[in-house]
Amino acid sequence: MHGGFAVFDSDPQVTAWARAAEQQARDIAADPAVKAANLRHGETWFVGVDALPNGPDGSIAGVPLTGPWHDHIAAPASWHPAQLSIVYPGYPKQDVGESDANHRYRITRHAAHVDGLLPVGPARRRFLLEPHAFILGLPLNLSNAAPLMVWPGSHRIMGAAFRDLIGSRDPSTVDLTEGYQVARRHVFETITPQPVLAKPGASILLHRHLLHGVAPWTATATAPPEGRMIAYFRPQFSAKSWLAAD
Repeated sequence: MHGGFAVFDSDPQVTAWARAAEQQARDIAADPAVKAANLRHGETWFVGVDALPNGPDGSIAGVPLTGPWHDHIAAPASWHPAQLSIVYPGYPKQDVGESDANHRYRITRHAAHVDGLLPVGPARRRFLLEPHAFILGLPLNLSNAAPLMVWPGSHRIMGAAFRDLIGSRDPSTVDLTEGYQVARRHVFETITPQPVLAKPGASILLHRHLLHGVAPWTATATAPPEGRMIAYFRPQFSAKSWLAAD
């Protein structure tokens, strides 16, 4: 993957999976109880972790999960239910209780983050609690709204920082907060973010250490009435493998 990410062209098998998943996604997001439980940022983002009812083999509605990314990953023995990420016009609005600084960061830096570093406790200290092997994004509908943003090459900076911070210790016990913030600032100072837009049938593969986020919904953005929809697979593997340089 050049720059820590790859966008694969439309593939008939991926297209068939995206069509089946899109129908399921629309039904899920239209359920009032499910929608209420998953809306964030002033009801402009449906977070939908583990929301898509795909099978352990990744298939959905009988359509198998397969695509050109297979040559670039070690597929998990069992696929988790995919995250369903839906963004609506106005993203991001400010949540009740969200600080002005955090809301500003979501707008100006696209809420740039490395997956798997979760906030712990009232002080929201960052620890590696979900060591993802990779991130696979599968667009479900045609939209140029709120694109995925990536910082090409940032996986090298972030990975080196994590290895320095953690050393030989158990990664889940190491408070990464300050070192993570310093490494992000270095990325912001040295790398220009890039939008990633892809149609249904295409696929997006991100390195586990790549800094990425979501751009705000602009006045010229277009999307279907159900919003911009992407399914994400983020299978987990060992913390030792997560920390390795590759």
